[in-house]
Amino acid sequence: MSDSDPLDSFDEIIATETDRDPDLAVIEAGSRTLRTQGGQPQAGVPTRPQDPEVDKALREVEAELATRWGETKLEPSVTRIAALMDVLGEPQRSYPSIHITGTNGKTSTARMVEALLGAFELRTGRYTSPHVQSITERISLDGAPVAAERFIETYRDIKPYVEMVDAQQEFRLSFFEVLTGMAYAAFADAPVDVAVVEVGMGGSWDATNVIDGDVAVVTPIDLDHTDRLGETPAAIAGEKSGIIKQDATVILAQQPVEAAQVMLKKAVEVDATVAREGLEFGVVSRQVAVGGQLVTLRGLGGEYPEVYLPLHGPYQAHNAAVALAAVEAFFGVGARRPDPLDIDHVRKAFASVASPGRVEVVRRSPTVVLDAAHNPAGARATAEAIGEAFDFSRLIGVVGASGDKNVRGLLEAFEPIFAEVVVTQNSSHRAMDADELAAIAVEVFGEERVQVEPRLPDALEAAITLAEEEGEFAGGGVLVTGSVITVGEARLLLGKG
Repeated sequence: MSDSDPLDSFDEIIATETDRDPDLAVIEAGSRTLRTQGGQPQAGVPTRPQDPEVDKALREVEAELATRWGETKLEPSVTRIAALMDVLGEPQRSYPSIHITGTNGKTSTARMVEALLGAFELRTGRYTSPHVQSITERISLDGAPVAAERFIETYRDIKPYVEMVDAQQEFRLSFFEVLTGMAYAAFADAPVDVAVVEVGMGGSWDATNVIDGDVAVVTPIDLDHTDRLGETPAAIAGEKSGIIKQDATVILAQQPVEAAQVMLKKAVEVDATVAREGLEFGVVSRQVAVGGQLVTLRGLGGEYPEVYLPLHGPYQAHNAAVALAAVEAFFGVGARRPDPLDIDHVRKAFASVASPGRVEVVRRSPTVVLDAAHNPAGARATAEAIGEAFDFSRLIGVVGASGDKNVRGLLEAFEPIFAEVVVTQNSSHRAMDADELAAIAVEVFGEERVQVEPRLPDALEAAITLAEEEGEFAGGGVLVTGSVITVGEARLLLGKG
């Protein structure tokens, strides 16, 4: 890190964006100040458009979307999105879909499902949230985010219909509902052979739940968004079970017993077929490999040995097992056809998977890792992955969290692996104040292990300095975590390499 003018102007550019959502403003600011400093973007993380006219048009779309309810303000129903689908001609009915819910691991699992389907020459559409850096990441075709031009065109195409629905409803369509409508319309226009759709929150009343997923995937359920979904795994499972449709196949990751019971009851009610991790499918073995891990998976059709997965941590191996079972179910393996999927296609697909912002190395000497863990369960999984994949002699944490999360639980999960922690805050209006976060961190880590740097560039600089104290070859590292927004901003600041 340096004290160069681009970094100094980072906050100034954000501050001038007074009429825009802070989450969108920081994306533009980062790309404008740091575009020349970073290396090539990793797969699935587009930069700002290089054409000034396209960039201007995309900013206009972002600004219009930012005037709508954000993703944390909800009126729990599918009334508005259903009305939009109706006036658009029900585009979501024009292709089969795999619908993914759960608390953690949804996006990584969706990316794996997408890669597997693509390996079998199916045209895919993937809808995930939130984005790490660019809003266009949320809608992918054929394994890549849609081009900015296509994103703009899709928005303009459905805008008159959005305004029509707005005029008829008590509340305007939200930011997430409009993006969902855009995704479904883009998939129909492509057209795709199959859509891979991640819920935004919950399941039953989530905007994505106007599709009838042939396969419903439930990644591990834990406590998150408890104000919206319930305060127990069973209550949260009740909301998430809403994506299980009549006669569907349910791929159920390992769950708390009470959550599994709720899911199984719902499956019985709608005559859905259930495949459970640890029984019908699962991880047979795994070993750490350079840049990831080598796994043997048991699917619905048999074993798939020696599959290289370029992602770290036991939880990613379990995500891979879930993704494989979902794609097998989509193809009818274990039901209509007895044979497993072609092993070479499976190996090729998993070897190509990337999951930006999930135990992602963006710098060496010292090593800087980004991970978007934002709840205690995610943080525990990340801590385990870091301990297994890296041999850090001294790990410094940079944590910037949202105020509506279980921040104490997050910090407690990281306490055993952080020698020291630098608390900070991202530019989002949802960010917890750095001093407030520091007060909790002191209770968890002790005052001598906590440093406060409200500006993220300063926090990164401080953490890197602390990691280097033992010398260049001593094995110090930095983990930036706590929020997708924090990770996205850090990624822009640090670039790659």
